[in-house]
Amino acid sequence: MTRLFSVAWIVYFTLVLATTGCAAQRKITAGPAGISRLGYSIQVGAFKEVGNAERLAAKLQAKGIDAFYFKKEDGVYAVRFGDFSTHEAAKQAGRKLVAEKLVGAFFIAVPRPAPARKVKGPEPRQLPPTAAHAPATPPAKSRPTTSSDMGGIAARTAERFVGIPYRWGGDTVVDGMDCSGFVRAVFNLCGVNIPRTSRDQYKVGDQVGRDDLKDGDLVFFGESEEKINHVGIYVGSGRFVHAPRRGDDIKVSALDENYFASRFVGAKRYF
Repeated sequence: MTRLFSVAWIVYFTLVLATTGCAAQRKITAGPAGISRLGYSIQVGAFKEVGNAERLAAKLQAKGIDAFYFKKEDGVYAVRFGDFSTHEAAKQAGRKLVAEKLVGAFFIAVPRPAPARKVKGPEPRQLPPTAAHAPATPPAKSRPTTSSDMGGIAARTAERFVGIPYRWGGDTVVDGMDCSGFVRAVFNLCGVNIPRTSRDQYKVGDQVGRDDLKDGDLVFFGESEEKINHVGIYVGSGRFVHAPRRGDDIKVSALDENYFASRFVGAKRYF
């Protein structure tokens, strides 16, 4: 009996190790299934011309690197890629690309902290000040970024892409990949990993009604839920930012335009 117990314990311990190894520790879940926090990533370039950023991204994509280009707040274009579990891993990958003369100098973007969920609690009790001792004004504290804040950040980030001639995936792009690739790039910049295709993006996140849309929600279009072929990022006032077709500029459209109104399937929220 003792020997049987010992064998059973060894088998159990082995199974525990198998399910809690390095692969299991790498995934950082953030919210609904299929969505994860982005780790450390590599950023290269500071281009005045979008064409230079596009060519570098295509060069990296040809090497199997999931790279995308974007417009920074200062108006210049950069390329970003990677999802590394540690700063050191990202640095080693960057140095390897430098040695291969694929990139020059690089910058490591650190993960964004997870947005705080707003929790309603009891209102603090207000005590009247005494004549002798008025309460001192407490120093202002920095407020953690909330889920609703992140939706606004995603929407403003998407708006920075407007007017950029965007191609996702180079010459191997598949139908519907430009629009979902653009959306995925925006969410990567906000520190969130979402699925690659619009169909898979629709399978995750929280369902949102059209009348309840908020900044940063994704809006989906197609013949049905099984035949989704387009996606965009809601930016308020009934408008969304999207990549209309391969090689076209990123633009803003209205949900009530006939084409989109007749093909609207639903919306999802990820923050």
